[in-house]
Amino acid sequence: MRVTRTDTNAMTMAGLNLIQQALSIYDADLRLVVCNQRLQEMFDLPDRLVTPGAAFADTIRFLAERGDYGNVGDTAEFVLTRVEQARTFEPHYMERTRANGTTISVEGTPLPQGGWVTVYTDITRIKHQERLLRTRSEELSDQLLSYSEDLSAANRKLSATITALEEAKRQLTASEARTRLTTEMMPAHIAHVGPDRRYTYSNRRLSAVMPGSRSEIIGLPIDEALGPSAYAAIRPRLDEAFLGRASVFEFTHDPSSRRIRVAFTPDDTQGGVYILSMDITEESQTRAALQQTRRREMAAQLTSGLAHDFSNLLTIILGMQSRLQRMELGPEADELITATLSAARRGGGLLNRIADMTGPREHAPVPTDLSSFLRDLETLARSTLPDAVDLTVNNLAGAGAFLLDPGMLQDSLLNLVLNARDACGSRGRIELQTNCLQNTWLEFIVRDTGPGFTEQALAHALDPFFTTKGGEGSGLGLSMVYDMTKLAGGRVTLANTGSGGQVTLRLPLRVAASTSAPGLILLVEDSPDLRGAVRDMLRDAGHAVIEAASADEALKLLSDVPQISALLSDISLEGDKTGLDLLRALPDAQRPAYLMTSLPPDDPLHRAALACAPVLRKPFTAAQLHGFLKQDPTP
Repeated sequence: MRVTRTDTNAMTMAGLNLIQQALSIYDADLRLVVCNQRLQEMFDLPDRLVTPGAAFADTIRFLAERGDYGNVGDTAEFVLTRVEQARTFEPHYMERTRANGTTISVEGTPLPQGGWVTVYTDITRIKHQERLLRTRSEELSDQLLSYSEDLSAANRKLSATITALEEAKRQLTASEARTRLTTEMMPAHIAHVGPDRRYTYSNRRLSAVMPGSRSEIIGLPIDEALGPSAYAAIRPRLDEAFLGRASVFEFTHDPSSRRIRVAFTPDDTQGGVYILSMDITEESQTRAALQQTRRREMAAQLTSGLAHDFSNLLTIILGMQSRLQRMELGPEADELITATLSAARRGGGLLNRIADMTGPREHAPVPTDLSSFLRDLETLARSTLPDAVDLTVNNLAGAGAFLLDPGMLQDSLLNLVLNARDACGSRGRIELQTNCLQNTWLEFIVRDTGPGFTEQALAHALDPFFTTKGGEGSGLGLSMVYDMTKLAGGRVTLANTGSGGQVTLRLPLRVAASTSAPGLILLVEDSPDLRGAVRDMLRDAGHAVIEAASADEALKLLSDVPQISALLSDISLEGDKTGLDLLRALPDAQRPAYLMTSLPPDDPLHRAALACAPVLRKPFTAAQLHGFLKQDPTP
């Protein structure tokens, strides 16, 4: 049988009416919430004063005017005083004799949300028995009788105090539960260690901040909970915290490769230390990318003027040497002229590479299919290797699309493969391996069977112009790899293995959201040759393609062919309309749209396009195009 709320209220009132004591509950505004029938009977109250919503002040005024409190003098002032006393919401116990000769006890307990629960007990019989006991026990001393009465009153007060303490304990327990829930929801580990360096409190978030750690660590020594490497990283600052010095610092948690920020605050009361730990891996990756961008801007400012002057000087040298070459100066002069021309051209190439390093280049990650990317890279790399140098590509990161800048990454990995080729000489083995590291990094490792790095190379190989190739090297290869990796928020490390050298690139692991392939793509490109090449790329990836050579033709197709589910258009088109005009005129705003261009990033049209749709720079590979079309078309 289903019990309704009405039935529940009725049963509750029935239970309250069975109590021999009178009971009333007033809210924070001193309005009656509920009372039992015994209250009305005990004080002979009219119905209006036992109806929910009745004012406490009205009840006091009624009783005072009836003489229940004896001679109170000014009734209005008496009522005001009683109301002000009630509004203090302090627990109390009192006894009073009414005008009709009965004696009652009044026990009031405040509610957590404000208001009162008051219990009235008729103690007339108890008082009568106390007087009878006094009369019949004349042999007892007056002092003993007084002690008995005091003890009885004290017991009643103690009972009221115990009730108040139990309510306070309940509120404290609820507050502690809310505090723990709040700390456990925070994306940080909050803890306290005592003077013995054992955890006395933890919000059980250690494993979320440092993957692989325990969650239940209360009572454990901090070195055991964190592990040897992490404890060694924090111990100097922890020692300072126990000496009373607060600190905030960062370290890398080696088992998970996460970057952690820690704050130590000395506990002056108990002699321990409060600890706050946060995972700032993504923040540190972004910070590294921004710092590298600022360094590039500063380097560009410093080198642009020098490069201009050197370019002019090299142009003059090349011109003068060309004039000398046309003169009949003899074989020895011809050799010197040829060497000078070669050196000047090499200097020009070096200036171009410096411009590439310091020029305005942005990291532009797009969804990139890793397997396709590695296949294209292997094809390019093998064409540069001698027959006796073997290349192996091991993709341990698995299939799937990741957010990468394929152009930057391809340049970096090809540079590393070419360096490995030079290290191997005429015979050897090169291995490229990819890994997903702790859901934090996408790792690319290039190993070779060459002689490895010297101590000097391990210390300076990433510095600009450092080279071990003598006059044949520019010293900019690994520097460019470092620069492009840092722009992506990644890391580069050099090491020696038992069989050669090793370079490791770590890029932030960002898995691209998978999206379903469009059904029919409208390709808009005014160059027939380029349109044919892009069409073949799309069809090889399983897309259906319909083509247009101008914005007007594309708009007509969009209105006549409702099956078109996506648009891929060049920004610059024949006629007076651009790809941007085409986007603005789309009849269906929900239809995904993508743009491609050969315009530089600082071109006004390119910048305007980025605000409207994703933009893919030409030239691009089939893998880059496939990954590009997987991203969210919302700019």
